[in-house]
Amino acid sequence: MQYPIPSRSSRFLCTAVAVASSVAVNAGAQTASEQRSTLADQQEVAVTIYNENLALIKDQRKLQLKTGSNALAFRDVSARMRPETALLRSVSAPGSLSVWEQNFDFDLLTPQKLLEKYVGQRVNVIRTNPATGVETTESAQVLSANNGAVLQIGSRIETGIPGRIVYGDVPANLRDRPTLVMSINNTGAVQQEVELSYLTSGLAWKADYVVELNANDDLLDISGWVTLTNTSGASYRNAKLQLVAGDVNQVVPDRARPMVRAVAAPAPMAMAKAEMVEESLFEYHLYTLNRPTTIAENQTKQVALLSGSGVPVRKEMLLRGSEYYYQSSYGDLGQKLKVGVFVEFDNKESSRLGMPLPKGVVRVYKKDRSGNAQFIGEDRIDHTPKNEKVRLKLGDAFDVTADKKQTEFKKLGGWGKYNYSYESAYELVLKNAKKEAVIVTVQEPMPGDWQIVNESHPSTKGASNTAVWKISVPAEGNTKLTYRSVVRF
Repeated sequence: MQYPIPSRSSRFLCTAVAVASSVAVNAGAQTASEQRSTLADQQEVAVTIYNENLALIKDQRKLQLKTGSNALAFRDVSARMRPETALLRSVSAPGSLSVWEQNFDFDLLTPQKLLEKYVGQRVNVIRTNPATGVETTESAQVLSANNGAVLQIGSRIETGIPGRIVYGDVPANLRDRPTLVMSINNTGAVQQEVELSYLTSGLAWKADYVVELNANDDLLDISGWVTLTNTSGASYRNAKLQLVAGDVNQVVPDRARPMVRAVAAPAPMAMAKAEMVEESLFEYHLYTLNRPTTIAENQTKQVALLSGSGVPVRKEMLLRGSEYYYQSSYGDLGQKLKVGVFVEFDNKESSRLGMPLPKGVVRVYKKDRSGNAQFIGEDRIDHTPKNEKVRLKLGDAFDVTADKKQTEFKKLGGWGKYNYSYESAYELVLKNAKKEAVIVTVQEPMPGDWQIVNESHPSTKGASNTAVWKISVPAEGNTKLTYRSVVRF
């Protein structure tokens, strides 16, 4: 009699039940030969996270070990551990443990993995008559587990899962949790506190800053947040958390490791008291959370980093030109040119800040007339030491534009490959549709050996290749800047 094949969902459920039963039987066998350590043994854990998808884990546990040789299965470690960095030491009896060999088992137990491990071996297939409930058992050999099971049952070849598959045991290198298995020799006490330290990927952090400008754009409030992302395959309960800001050099591995995708930053939040204590570490900065925190598997969480209120800020409208039009005739150089809007503040104690700022994204808000905070721009900052300036581009001005043209151009002379000189003149009309006057900074990159020979407004030399003007533009009006330059190559 042939029995109807169960549905796919019921087949999967039956297979999972059979696997679970096999695991339960096999767990006892493993326990007999291994000294297993789980999170129940954990006394404390410390997590130090670096900028480039790298973390240092220090996992301290209390263990019962035999004198002499032990097979220690250290469970619940990171699934993305770099096993070559693992170091086991005894905290309570230094020097009493010697590690002879270690194996990192990260091939986790699933019905598909179990089936793959049994290719070429025999399993039992149990079928149930849906009418009578009578079960029959047949021996089968697993021929393939690629895109589905291929079984040989007697003289028949069957595909798919024709019933419940029962396995004799679970292969030793299949684990339900990532496990570091170590062969160790213990010359100390039976009960010891040990620490396993290792580097891992899958833990990342980044800084996000929320800034609110006041009505006059001359003061700001800032709050900094640390965003933690854990995709390491393990949880870290009540961890001592430390963050390292700085560019730590790492040897590039032969096989590229996957990177953690950035997580969207939070909306504006109320000002929070900073929970991080900062200190120098080598040529980096270390931030320590002043309380333990749990970093759960597949979780993103945020922790307050810093806060400051009433920080003086400077606003600048900037129009920057190009150097290409000083060497040829161009005529019109643009209508309604965009004027960039920047804000700048000092990271100093006198400005109510003065803490090294990790690199991250700064998002700026300002309240409208109804008192609602509106997003007005964002920019990314690099690691910023104490007493340095923070400069952010927030966007382009809507009501302030510029028209620019080259009014004259002539070649003064030149011979050979480089000895050329040019004279050119320019007209720049700055327009302001706002109801209040503004000051626009005009920067012109000047190539070669240059000189301003005539100008309607006084300029300064911002750098060896830059002329700078500060132009006041009246409310709902305009200001014309003209200048003539000579450049030599």
